[in-house]
Amino acid sequence: MRGAYDDPVLLRDLEWLVTLSEHGHVTKAAQALGVPQPTLSRALARLEQELGCALFERVPAGLVETPEGALAVAAARDASGRLQQLTAELRARRDPDSGLVRLAFLDSLATSLVPRILGDFHRLAPRVRVALTQEPGHEIKTDLDEASVDLAVTSTRHRGPYGWLPLQRERLVVIVPPTHRLRRRKRVGLAELGGDELVTTPPGFGFRELVTRLQAEAGTSFPVSFESGDLGAIEGLVSAGLGIGIVPEQFAGLTGSVPLALDTPSAVRTIALTWRTDRPLTPPARRLRAMLAEGWAA
Repeated sequence: MRGAYDDPVLLRDLEWLVTLSEHGHVTKAAQALGVPQPTLSRALARLEQELGCALFERVPAGLVETPEGALAVAAARDASGRLQQLTAELRARRDPDSGLVRLAFLDSLATSLVPRILGDFHRLAPRVRVALTQEPGHEIKTDLDEASVDLAVTSTRHRGPYGWLPLQRERLVVIVPPTHRLRRRKRVGLAELGGDELVTTPPGFGFRELVTRLQAEAGTSFPVSFESGDLGAIEGLVSAGLGIGIVPEQFAGLTGSVPLALDTPSAVRTIALTWRTDRPLTPPARRLRAMLAEGWAA
């Protein structure tokens, strides 16, 4: 059988099959569909020939599904429902006032930047739906490449066909346990923390690459004691004395860690909106991007 989405006549016949099943009678189904009875009978014959089996038994009261017919009706109902959902979704995405924006963002922005963005956008376009995906930066790139999301708020700028709209810059600090030998210092260099273990994000995370770059610039490297994709969890582990950490300033001191400023101007994380530039954005996504460009760009 050909794919139901490859042939509009076949798809229509599948929709009619569902109606036949619901009414159990060719005449009643034809009346419900508003088509001549012979047209509906020919459609059923086409389907039975296509599938190579009888879908209904003809009985005096009308039609009764065969076991094969029950399977075909279930598949037809699923295909028809999927098409209707797709049609509605595509129509919604094209509507700048009541469409859909699919937005991915970093876990570390879930309680800070993203809620403020969504609040402003909801006031601007209250009927637009926003489907949210919270994930690490490398997964965000995959979703952008596969067109699973329209826009993303991230900290990693990728080479290639990606737009980049900076939204905010976050200062990075070293956090140490409350009993650390340098806890009373205001500013340190990473090299001064030699001998300490590092609590950081796992390999593959964009933030891990940033931390690794800062270590390289300082000419030092720390053994990793624990890894977590949650910057808040990293702060908690540092507070418990399980190592030092490098985090955005807003995560410092949440549960008792002590922040120390870094003596390098490159200790900054840029948060930006990104999207694929090699395919058009939907009108609702363009509307969100325009709002951020006008009032948020850093």
